[in-house]
Amino acid sequence: MGDGRWTVDFYDFTVGSGEVGDGELAGLGDVHERARRNGARQGTPVLVHTAGRVDARVNEFFRSGTMTAARPTTWRRYAFALVVWLNFLEVLGRGWEEATAADVEAFKDWRLTDAGNGRRVAPTSFDTDRAALGCFYRWAAVRYATSNPVPSAVAAARWPVGGAAAAGVPGPAAGRDGLRPAQARRRQVKWMLRPAFEQWRDVGLRGYGFDGLRRDGWRGGGCEDRDAAFVNGLYGTGLRLAEWASVLDVELPEAGGRFGRAWLAAACAKGGRAGRVYRIPRGVLAALAGYVDPIEGSRPVAVGRAQAAGRYDRLHGVRIVTGHNPRSRILGVEGAAGVSVDVLGPDERRRLFRRTPAGLEPLWLWLGPDGMPKKPHGWEDTFAAANARVAAVWQAAAGPGEGCPLWARPHMLRHSFCLKWFSILSVVWERRLDGFTDSEIKDLRYQFGDIWLQLATLMGHADPAVTRDIYLEPFTGLQVDYLMALLDEDEQAGLDGLVRAVAAEGTGRVLAAADPPAATPGTDAGRGR
Repeated sequence: MGDGRWTVDFYDFTVGSGEVGDGELAGLGDVHERARRNGARQGTPVLVHTAGRVDARVNEFFRSGTMTAARPTTWRRYAFALVVWLNFLEVLGRGWEEATAADVEAFKDWRLTDAGNGRRVAPTSFDTDRAALGCFYRWAAVRYATSNPVPSAVAAARWPVGGAAAAGVPGPAAGRDGLRPAQARRRQVKWMLRPAFEQWRDVGLRGYGFDGLRRDGWRGGGCEDRDAAFVNGLYGTGLRLAEWASVLDVELPEAGGRFGRAWLAAACAKGGRAGRVYRIPRGVLAALAGYVDPIEGSRPVAVGRAQAAGRYDRLHGVRIVTGHNPRSRILGVEGAAGVSVDVLGPDERRRLFRRTPAGLEPLWLWLGPDGMPKKPHGWEDTFAAANARVAAVWQAAAGPGEGCPLWARPHMLRHSFCLKWFSILSVVWERRLDGFTDSEIKDLRYQFGDIWLQLATLMGHADPAVTRDIYLEPFTGLQVDYLMALLDEDEQAGLDGLVRAVAAEGTGRVLAAADPPAATPGTDAGRGR
């Protein structure tokens, strides 16, 4: 197959004009326009081999069939999964159309358990590989009549004659998914107590040590207030990473009250079926106010830096917003009729700007140090860097080889939001059930009751069973009376006690704040080197 490896890039029509200068490629004209004619859109992946090979069939997967309706976030996850798969096959010396079921099983073992693979992944992460390969090979089987080596798709249900298969859309898989790792979904669910979250945030993003003091030599990179406000928002709103990362500054509520009322646009919500109301705690709004503060906030500094460098003026596809009606959620746009924020997805939102005396300014809330809108997937790197800092500070104090017990992933903060509101709603629900017998209460709870319906609303779930059976499954074994007893006298202390009770069962799902590690000889406890 030759030397080299497969890589992936993504079309970004906002950067550059697409015109090719002098040289051998000058006759191609506007490359962006050619890409659009070939079905590419903003964010469409393109897989290329470093040896110069391009497989048009693989790239066509993202421009036809069911994938045309997928979101750019799905394209991105599937593209990276296919790159890993193609590079795995490269080592075996064959192309994707030659792969066998044994190759897929070997790929699973390599990704999950092979000691020779220094970058093994968790079962939940392999779920993306599984879904991507299954979708790709079902599409290829219809489009190119290739054999399907993915076990999860072998037993696909048949479409009725003249149905979707005739249009090139693969049918749904039936039966048990043999490629899915056991208990993959269950392993995703972890929570953090508030002290653990705040400790992780302060050590990983704000330059503190486990002793609560600022570390010597800390350099926040000018983004400390931004990063702290972002993770505070994830923990306080329960939004998904991509949802919170796509907010416009005009969508933030005015400060005042304990929970500001905000709207999550349909085009940014998972599934994209409808927008919904969510609440932003007062503390999160205060952190956001600090981030956008014209005197001390890092956002105005980043905007000024970009304006001075002319970065915004070089962007393509910019839309100038002239006003915003918060009641109708309509944006006024130069040269066009009003546009609803509900129809604007993340890629379109990053191109929304307003005119100011100093020049253009983005409506996109979260900006990089260079003033450019920060893409949602870029926050994964922020979490990874924070986890690395926390681990380094821990080991500097505890000594090499001491595993750090404190870490976080974006979705853990959403799980923690759900846990908090489960406990609060339990108190409210108990008070509303005065006069019911124990058996009646148990029956009502079995039928989901108000707790699960309200939690589903808070989490943006269409089905309360998702909230009950996935997010809070470990709590179904605890007695309601025990939960209420914990929360009767002091809600916060009761909440912590409730979570610790689950942690004591050995589930390993709940992270509590870590005690400062004992200093080893020659180290200063809690401080980074």
